Amino acid sequence: QVQLVESGGGSVHAGGSLMLSCVVSENMFNFNDMGWYRQGPGPQRELVASINVGGVTKYAAPAQGRFTVSRDNAKNTVYLQMNRLEPEDTGVYYCNVQQGWSEYWGQGTQVTVSS
Repeated sequence: QVQLVESGGGSVHAGGSLMLSCVVSENMFNFNDMGWYRQGPGPQRELVASINVGGVTKYAAPAQGRFTVSRDNAKNTVYLQMNRLEPEDTGVYYCNVQQGWSEYWGQGTQVTVSS
């Protein structure tokens, strides 16, 4: 069973920064895509940013220009650097990895941005 452990969440004021980390229990080259999702007040999780095995990144429009997703293969870790945070970024952030038809989620880390 693949395990993902997120860390780095917290409470900041608007304009602040946070870096989220996700440690994966397996070699990251086993996974096609790795991403970060946000769950706000509702049940839906929305993609924030992703990075594939080749290092190609994608960002949701609100994250473009403020967030950076990266990976350290030697440490089996995916990062999400979040700058210029806004109250609308508040939510639980989940790490996700996809392997063929399977996907795995971390337990989530809370990010709260106050105005």
